[in-house]
Amino acid sequence: MSDDEHRDSGGASPDASTGLRDSEREIHGKIGHDDSYAAWRFTGFRRLVVSGFAESIGSRMVDVAVGWELYARTHSAVALGLVGLVQIVPAVLLALPAGHVADRFDRRRIAVATTLLLAGCSAGLTLLSWTDGPLPLVYLCLALMGAASSVQAPATASMLAQVVPGEWFGNAATWQSGVGQTASIGGPALGGLMIAATGGATAVYAINAATLLAVAPLIGSLRLRPFTRSAEKVTVDSLLAGLHFVRATKEILAASTLDLFAVLLGGTTALLPIFAEDVLHVGPTGLGLMRAAPAAGAVLTALVMAHRPPFRHAGWTLLSAVAGFGLATIGFGLSRSLPLSLLFLAALGGLDAISMVIRDTLLLTRTPDELRGRVTAVEFVFVGLSNQLGEFESGMLAALIGAVGAVIAGGIGTLLVVPVVALAWPELRRLGRMVSDEG
Repeated sequence: MSDDEHRDSGGASPDASTGLRDSEREIHGKIGHDDSYAAWRFTGFRRLVVSGFAESIGSRMVDVAVGWELYARTHSAVALGLVGLVQIVPAVLLALPAGHVADRFDRRRIAVATTLLLAGCSAGLTLLSWTDGPLPLVYLCLALMGAASSVQAPATASMLAQVVPGEWFGNAATWQSGVGQTASIGGPALGGLMIAATGGATAVYAINAATLLAVAPLIGSLRLRPFTRSAEKVTVDSLLAGLHFVRATKEILAASTLDLFAVLLGGTTALLPIFAEDVLHVGPTGLGLMRAAPAAGAVLTALVMAHRPPFRHAGWTLLSAVAGFGLATIGFGLSRSLPLSLLFLAALGGLDAISMVIRDTLLLTRTPDELRGRVTAVEFVFVGLSNQLGEFESGMLAALIGAVGAVIAGGIGTLLVVPVVALAWPELRRLGRMVSDEG
């Protein structure tokens, strides 16, 4: 065992078959199979989720602040569009190398280093906001944040399998999803309140920088179970190993394809301002409610899933969730009532949460330790590109046939994808209860 692994195990030798430390084995023996809070019994999971929540809520606050400040300074839609571009380009370029790094080196140190880089970038935004600094430097900070997030994502996602035993991967993925969605609700609201209270975005950036500096030691204190590190050198084949694994593992490929097309075709979020202004006539207040509704639906669904046993027929559940996502998208496009529209949006969030939990659990239970970083990086590219392209596709289609037509067409397209995937990959239809080999 290396020194890093010895420190990760807290000085106690882990069991050779399970990788559990003495303290973890004691907890493991006390947890019932139907314990809805099983993942929370492990200190490492609590620290990982709390640090992730703090980072996520701060990131959402910064998103609001950046958009508000850039538009206040430029009154340009192009300036807003560049925000996504300067972050997604470095993220995509670095994703595969970042996955390889996460499989070869100490994931905890990677997470700490990238968290500190994010804190430095937020401090830079604080200074630029305070002094009305040049916009190119603002975009440089945002690009560095995109790069840091890209490197951080495979490491932090892979660490989940090092703090929770395989038996409770599904429970851990469910709670992590719910906490993340809670940050999606609270972050924008807190960012907006902070801007209103202080009259500017400077305080938001400063608070985020301070939060990240506080989070870094928390991540550094994680005690991780050792994992089988990849010994491969950096080659084209090693960089693409995650992609090859996803292609070879039909259940993961099918689940990723479903998610890709659901997000690509059902990009409703980008068109919400049009629905608020021109379709439902509910103004900015209604827009805020509509933006919060999917996350609220996702949180409620995650809470329900956490208190229920794992899905016995995960494949059919996933197919049904994506089909329901398509139907809810069509329903939202047809609705002319704000309460009904909020209901459909909440359903979209809830169904997406089911899909996300099944996909994340599938990745946790099927991916070997030495490939977790690279497989997570592939998923990061899938999700990042599908979100960005989905917004672009929805906007272009709305320009041609109107926002209502674009949303309904996207819902129909999502429905059509479901039987195609079900027929193309029968392995997904046969997917039952997902349990790790170590569980």
